[in-house]
Parts: sequence; C-alpha cells; structure tokens
Amino acid sequence: MTTTERDRTPPLIVSAAGRSLAAGARQWGGLAAIVIAAVAGDQVTKYLVTSNLALYDSARVIGPVRITHLQNSGIAFGFFPTATAGVTALTAIALVWMLWFFARAGGRHPVLPTAFGLLIGGSISNLFDRVWLGHVTDFLDLGWWPAFNLADSFIVLGVSVLVMTLALPHRPQAPDGIRVDVRAR
Repeated sequence: MTTTERDRTPPLIVSAAGRSLAAGARQWGGLAAIVIAAVAGDQVTKYLVTSNLALYDSARVIGPVRITHLQNSGIAFGFFPTATAGVTALTAIALVWMLWFFARAGGRHPVLPTAFGLLIGGSISNLFDRVWLGHVTDFLDLGWWPAFNLADSFIVLGVSVLVMTLALPHRPQAPDGIRVDVRAR
C-alpha cells in the first residue's frame, strides 16, 4: 500500500453488528417496570371509574372531556362486540409474539423496552379485563372520539414510538467500553 492510499484509508470502524441483539437483563428490567406501571395505572383508573360511576353515568372533567363509565366487549371503536373469545385469543397470541420478538431483538435499540413495555402492558391489562369480566371498561370520553381507557392509550403510544424508532436514523451502539468511530468512509 502506498503512502497516498494509506492516507485515504478511513480509520478502523468497529461494527456493533457483531454483538447480540437479544434483550439482556437491563432491557428485561426496563420492559418489566413499564409493563407493571402500565397495568397498574390502567387497572387503578378502571377501578376508580367503576367504583364511583354507575354504568353509562358521566362526569365532566374540563372542557369537552368527560369520564363516562362504558363497557366494550369488542375491540377498538366497539367493532366485533360479540367476538370476545376471538379477540381474547388474538390478543394472547400477539402478546406471545411480542415477548418472543423482544427476547430476540430487545437489545437492538434503547427505546424498544419502552415501546414494547407500553404495548405489552396495555395489552395485558385489557386482556385481563376480557378474561375476568368479559369486557373492558372505557371511560375517557372526548365527545368527538369513541371512549377509550389508559391501556388503549398505552398501546397507541407504544406503536407510535415503534414507528418513530423505525423511521428515524439510528447510530449504532457498541458494547460497553468499546469506542465506535462512525465517520463516513
């Protein structure tokens, strides 16, 4: 190699692709914390609504926002109200797939524990209601949108975070203690 070729040779770039993308203890811990917080938050709010408002009763919060005690045996927007068993089975399958995927790829991006934690937490909380009650309790009523609950919000937020994570460019992360030079070649 001549001196000029050596001067044009880029610095050594250590690829982070050689590391495992599987979820490690840190990712599982983050996922578990978010799942627990999501399930707890959703279940507590549903308990407060069902304890303080009769079915179909409503209380004004601020502006057009109301808390209305509703039951939904279907899926989003009340679709498939008589398919509770099918919705329950599909949700359980989706949960198993999300956990399997997270186990294999949870270390791929630092935001994945948060996104999957919200998705899994919301799904578990609504699944719990479907199995034990035969319906979910919806209560957040904006007037111009079908009523929903915190679990629904967590699911939408988790999907949004996943989509944004996939759409935005990502700089590779090296394993702890290794410096990565990401200068263009």
